[in-house]
Amino acid sequence: MRVTLALIITAVVALGAAWLLWPAPPEPVTDTPPGAPIVTVSLPSSFTNQEQMGQTAFAANCAACHGENGSGRTEMGPPLVHKIYEPSHHADISFERAVEYGVQSHHWTFGNMAAVEGLTKADISGIIAYVRAVQRANGIN
Repeated sequence: MRVTLALIITAVVALGAAWLLWPAPPEPVTDTPPGAPIVTVSLPSSFTNQEQMGQTAFAANCAACHGENGSGRTEMGPPLVHKIYEPSHHADISFERAVEYGVQSHHWTFGNMAAVEGLTKADISGIIAYVRAVQRANGIN
């Protein structure tokens, strides 16, 4: 019994020492500066009037974090031109609620999104129409 207990204690101490002394994994090396686009985005050949208004509102209110045309920005905000945001996973109401109330971070490590003040329902609808048009142009339906 004492031998078994001694072996268990020895194993626990050895594992603890190995865990403490084991080198940490190296930080990933990246040449991508903070704020750089995360994905490459293709634009559709044309936009409807609503999508054009949404493009303007997006540039003024969303691009600082989500990048030009929804491409995302490293260390700042996720790309909206990404399969995660396809309509079957994030319906339009998800975008509306995120703008109106903010949203807890759940797919990315950028942190929580604050509500966006000063946008009308028409602005939000235009932004969503614009984002969906850009998504479709990039194969996200």
